[in-house]
Amino acid sequence: MIHLIWSIIVGFIVGLIARAILPGIDHIGFWMTSLIGIGGSLVGGLIGMVVNRPAAAAVFHPAGFLLSIVGAVVLLYCMRFIHV
Repeated sequence: MIHLIWSIIVGFIVGLIARAILPGIDHIGFWMTSLIGIGGSLVGGLIGMVVNRPAAAAVFHPAGFLLSIVGAVVLLYCMRFIHV
C-alpha cells in the first residue's frame, strides 16, 4: 500500500514538472496529472533500458527521475493531440 501511495505522490510531482516544462491550457486535475507522471516514469524507464541497461543488482536506474520527466513531457505532448 505504501508503494502505491509513493507512486502517486512521485507521479504527481513528475506530472507537475512536465506541465511546467510544457505550459499550455490543460484542463486536467490531480489524478490525471498523477497518471501522466506515473506513465512518464514507465516511458522513461523504457527509454533508459534501451539506451543503457542498469546493473543486474541495481534497484533504480541512475537517470530514473530525469527520464521520468522526459517521458511525462512526451506523454503530455501526445495527450494534447488525442484529447483535443
